[in-house]
Amino acid sequence: MNDGYDLIIIGGGAGAFAAAIKANALGAKTLMVNQGLPLGGTCVNVGCVPSKTLLWAGEVMHLAKNHKIPGIDIEVKNFDFATVVQHELDLVAKLRDEKYGKVLSQLENVTHVEGKAAFLSQNEIGVNSPSFAKASEGKQKYQAKKFIIAAGSTTTVPPIEEIKEVGFLTHIEALKLKQQPKELIVLGAGPVGLEFAQMYSRFGTKVTVLQRNVSIFPPAEKELTDRLLQILTEEGITIKTGVQVKSSRKEGDKKVVTYLDQGKQEQIIADEILLAGGKTPNTQNLDLDKAGVEVDGKKAIKVNPNFQTSKPHIYAVGDITNGPLRLEPTAGREGTLAAENALNNTRNSIDYNTVPWTVFTDPQLAGVGFTEDEQMKKFGTCMCKTVSFKDVPKALIINRTEGLIKMAIHPETKQITGVHILAPNAGELIAEAMVLIKNKNTIDDVINSLPMFPTLSESIKIAALSFTNDITKLSCCI
Repeated sequence: MNDGYDLIIIGGGAGAFAAAIKANALGAKTLMVNQGLPLGGTCVNVGCVPSKTLLWAGEVMHLAKNHKIPGIDIEVKNFDFATVVQHELDLVAKLRDEKYGKVLSQLENVTHVEGKAAFLSQNEIGVNSPSFAKASEGKQKYQAKKFIIAAGSTTTVPPIEEIKEVGFLTHIEALKLKQQPKELIVLGAGPVGLEFAQMYSRFGTKVTVLQRNVSIFPPAEKELTDRLLQILTEEGITIKTGVQVKSSRKEGDKKVVTYLDQGKQEQIIADEILLAGGKTPNTQNLDLDKAGVEVDGKKAIKVNPNFQTSKPHIYAVGDITNGPLRLEPTAGREGTLAAENALNNTRNSIDYNTVPWTVFTDPQLAGVGFTEDEQMKKFGTCMCKTVSFKDVPKALIINRTEGLIKMAIHPETKQITGVHILAPNAGELIAEAMVLIKNKNTIDDVINSLPMFPTLSESIKIAALSFTNDITKLSCCI
């Protein structure tokens, strides 16, 4: 039996590291047990960093081939898929070492153990090396007063006939392929499905996306997702919405997927199948029942607004929970706040309505706050305006006018309640909208502001102006 800890953190990703950094600053004797992915978890290893690196490579190629500046002719003379992927993997290794390995080594109050963790009781875990089938069979046992579970999630494998026998890719394998598939089937849209579909399509792969929902991304504004669907389709990606995938099978070296489209059975053949239909929390092997920690029907740990589980001394953060937004920034902030709550008995929480999200397609799709539907449910009415980027001077300058910005405001106070953007760098632009919503600013506050001209960020002021003016009758700077 090892000496007890003030805090044990299960996991090694964004939420776990944020918790460890806060715990170290508070002087708490802390143990971090990492399992599964290397230090850094999903984001740096198999998520944000590698995927956005490849997306940027695809965007550079696409802009070179499809720019519309008169008098300039650019040719992409060479594209080496394996080299591009290796560059991505090298960057991942560098950031994992710099931002996680070295950071962890400087946390004097934090001990790191690699192995599988499982609860033995509500105050004790067992930890095994990966060679053991179950952590509870191991010899190392650790006790703590408080716990934070931040063990992340893995790709959901849908109940499709023979999908396991036929074989598939998850985002993990798709980021490490040495040979580019000529044809790719993506099962599921949403952030992962859309980003990988566009990435591989721009590399030259023929991509088909099969999406069960009628929307490519249901949480977003329909006007914007409809426009994004149109843009992706015009790029050459085949996207089928409202379909039900039934089965898969092998046909020589190829893989065949059978699906129902408006009741009619269809088939599609490709080299690879990519699963992008969601994530499943990694709760299965933690023996949470021995600690009395409850999970919901989707295997996610139930937490209250202060990140406490059904056992008040055990907290959970990130993808493993049933929280409303499962993002890298929310996981990190949850980890910080959960550590402070656990060690200082505070009751910190997050207002998720002020947290932005982004789908890193090109153009990017980003949002924060209420959609029109959510506004209608809350107030029974929606004061909403949608502005085309054809009315944004910088978009005209760079010839990127395909985007839209939609703003919702409170029907009485004019407070901005939601902003949704489809545009180049929408993930950057949404940061301003986040502050406006967090600070409860009104459209008058924005109208009285002076954004730099010409920039895409002017679109937020133009959207605010559209509530009180005909923007087609306004000069560039007012």
